[in-house]
Amino acid sequence: MPTPEFIVQMREKIGNDPLWLPGVKAVVIHEGKVLLVRRADNGRWTLPAGILEPGEEPAIAAVREVFEETAVHCAITHLVGVATTDEALYPNGDRAQYLDIIMAGEYLGGNAKVNDDENLEVGWFELEDTPDVPPKHARAIAWTLEPKVEGHFLTVGQDLA
Repeated sequence: MPTPEFIVQMREKIGNDPLWLPGVKAVVIHEGKVLLVRRADNGRWTLPAGILEPGEEPAIAAVREVFEETAVHCAITHLVGVATTDEALYPNGDRAQYLDIIMAGEYLGGNAKVNDDENLEVGWFELEDTPDVPPKHARAIAWTLEPKVEGHFLTVGQDLA
């Protein structure tokens, strides 16, 4: 999917300077397997994730991102946690950092496949045998497997990894 138009318009004003944006990350686990995508921009396996459109509800954005990237239909069951991502540097020089709203999704249907131009592969992976994912994606999976009623978040003095 191309860069959202509202981001393009902001970039016209600020160039490659860092943007602080809201993002969602979806952890969809089905029959002991987690849904992952392999990104086209850096070749890394990650959870389905993306930017909220202006005014978009986070759970709706998470469902949209999962479908756009994987052709899988899911329903968000609960908020897992809230954190921040590391700053991302994109191939065109753009920089961004995201408020990371992590949500758990229930598989409803669909055959996992590449459904956009952002990813090279899509797959379901056994929880104990996932490919190497970035640390904050691994943390999101771990948080999902250990739910807290209040959700996960970091406080002063906690490990940021």
